[in-house]
Amino acid sequence: MVGPPYDCLENPLGVVRLSFDKAVASGSDPTSLDGKDWGAVDLSRGFLFYQGGLSQVPILDEKTIHYLQPNTLVRLRVMIQDMLGNEFYAGAYKDGDVWRTNKYTDAFQYQPEGMSADMRIWERQLFYCVPVPGQNGWAGELCDAVDTRVMDLAFQEREKRRRVDDEADDEMDMQIPENGVRGSPGANKMRESGQTSKCSQSEGPVTESCFSHFKEPNALDQSLSCLVKIYDSSDSEVKLNDVFEFASVFTFDYDHQGDVSEMDELADDFSEDVSARFPTIKVPCLHCLVHRTFKSGFSTQPISNGGYENFVLLLYFVLLSLEFSFEYLICLNIQLTSHAVKIVREGLLGYLSDILGNDGLAAHFMLLHLLSKVHGRVDCFAVGKLSLNLTGFSKESASIFVSQLTDAIRSLVPFTQTMSLTVENLNAASLSPRKDYVTNRLITGVLQVPDGSHFCIDETLLDAGTLNFVGVDNARVLKELIESQKVMYDFKYYKIEVAADIQLLILSEGKSNILPADLVVPFLPSSAVCNQAVPKEALEAWRWYLASVRALPHSIDPEMQKVVENDLVTARQSNRNLGSQEFSRLPTMGRLMSLSYGETSLSLT
Repeated sequence: MVGPPYDCLENPLGVVRLSFDKAVASGSDPTSLDGKDWGAVDLSRGFLFYQGGLSQVPILDEKTIHYLQPNTLVRLRVMIQDMLGNEFYAGAYKDGDVWRTNKYTDAFQYQPEGMSADMRIWERQLFYCVPVPGQNGWAGELCDAVDTRVMDLAFQEREKRRRVDDEADDEMDMQIPENGVRGSPGANKMRESGQTSKCSQSEGPVTESCFSHFKEPNALDQSLSCLVKIYDSSDSEVKLNDVFEFASVFTFDYDHQGDVSEMDELADDFSEDVSARFPTIKVPCLHCLVHRTFKSGFSTQPISNGGYENFVLLLYFVLLSLEFSFEYLICLNIQLTSHAVKIVREGLLGYLSDILGNDGLAAHFMLLHLLSKVHGRVDCFAVGKLSLNLTGFSKESASIFVSQLTDAIRSLVPFTQTMSLTVENLNAASLSPRKDYVTNRLITGVLQVPDGSHFCIDETLLDAGTLNFVGVDNARVLKELIESQKVMYDFKYYKIEVAADIQLLILSEGKSNILPADLVVPFLPSSAVCNQAVPKEALEAWRWYLASVRALPHSIDPEMQKVVENDLVTARQSNRNLGSQEFSRLPTMGRLMSLSYGETSLSLT
């Protein structure tokens, strides 16, 4: 049997044009194909997720970019930093009597002679994307490893079905080469040169200043910011600050302020000056074929034929210690046992207690804090947030425990930041994103991060001093964030509140006056140094436990709701000082305690 008449890795545009030609030949109106998938996306998705091709697609980074060829397939995991609006382009045109398409590219395959009545102008969305702020290196590597493992199992299952069904066997032979995917010369060259397709992003050091590692967004460096062009997506599907992985057609040396492409000249009558709307920088440009979103650092979309999601993948790591195989878990219909959750939960609590100098109470509150997330909003209140203020730090204890604790959190949570709160930093920091109308860019701020990010704010270095206008404004921004989980975006003439979901941990000598946390817990360590060696399997289990438990749905049945209401009434009668904040915090803690055991509904036990 022969392979397919296209190469998804080296010639993804061939897939696009072949499927377009087939759609036109089957009778589809080429002028009405805008916003529709005529087969290219389905072919690409099948190759990536059902035929094991994802692991073969090179990851675009500062190393592999020197080996990649234009118009090949690459993948990149980034955050949406700026939304640049829509772009018009010549999507379909006639080459003589034959219809052609320019979808997923900036260049014509066959040069038309000017604007014609047969040319169709389509739209695509443009986004400026940056490496995920605060992403720890293990997060990307772990996702890639799990993707490979799950898709290998899916491919094995597909092979079993092929041997049973002769007709399916023929179909498989037509679509998949002998080794499952077609090898990419570009990828082979990288492997021969010692490069790998693993995520090369490393964990950044915790600096004394929380702002030193934020670069100017319009500076050319090795951070590999990029322009991403997305097709056939609704406006609500891709949002600001979301984390996506894009499998895209790669082009380079792209400069919106340089030569305007022929397509822009042809479409100029349909839009304003295209070059005026985009950043004046030269960055890689990606034309997205397939994308998937990541929440809390892990994919929330199916990546295999079975449709197993990130919560299922937790089981692979959770139950390694119980000597269950992943295949066995699938046979068990992927049910998480309370016994397995208790094992992981107790192990994580023990680790946190050891990190916190055997302070068991602080460890329990830390666990609830790490599991918290905003799961709803009522008026101006963010339901589910649980910020934590550990007090009682001295200069001596802070020098030991702050770095020890931040290192531990970094090893458990995909997106982390450490901020040293001093008068100097407050007076000089750019916490809020702001609009630059000269370059028409949204300039990033420290607080422009993806949902699920964890911020550890070290207030132990804060001394007496005078805040200037910037410092007062920054203190107000932080207070707004911790109280309502919103970040102010400065558009010069007005400000916009953007909803956030950031876990905030404050370490201070006394109760913080700048950041009023939901929980204020005295820190009482009985030992100083953590000597616990953590097995790799246990660390991976804790990571998936935190990410997956946070993603679990949770509800309170009517009978339990009455019990909660009666308890709150009794608490109010015994203590008249209790207010709305306490009435919100107590149910949140009960919900998080229930979730920490893997339970999806509140119970009395």
